[in-house]
This record gives sequence, C-alpha cells and structure tokens, in this order.
Amino acid sequence: MASRALPKSVMSENVVDVIASELARGVERAVDCWMSQIEHVLTDAHLTSLGRLNAVSDILQSYKSLTGKMHLVGRKDSVGHGL
Repeated sequence: MASRALPKSVMSENVVDVIASELARGVERAVDCWMSQIEHVLTDAHLTSLGRLNAVSDILQSYKSLTGKMHLVGRKDSVGHGL
C-alpha cells in the first residue's frame, strides 16, 4: 500500500495546532505556578495580614521583573473587561 502525502495546507494547519496547543499548555502551567504561590502565602498561618500583602506584592514584583511588564493592563485600562 503506497503512502499518500498530506497537502501542505493540512500539514501547516497541523503544525499551527500543535504549536498553539503547546503555547496554551505553557501559559496554563505558568498561571498555575503564580496562583499556587499566591495561594500559599495567603494561607500561610505564620504570616500576618501585612506579611501576606507583602508576600503577594513580592510575587507580583517577581512576575513583572521576569516578564519585563512593569505596567500591567488593569480593569480600568481594558475597555469592557472590568471586574
């Protein structure tokens, strides 16, 4: 039985789907990591309220430093996407 090659457009779509899927998984893992860190400090019984706030601020600062995003688009900055 001879193998048939897929048209280039189908192969390109498959490659795009695979890349998009990997990117989505990477984003999900990163968000889970940040949320896990925040959850940990918010539930740490050894921290005071101020300690929790400072710890969350440290996590946010780390995120900004690692991503180079010193200004995050917030609910006031994004039209129609307020909380």
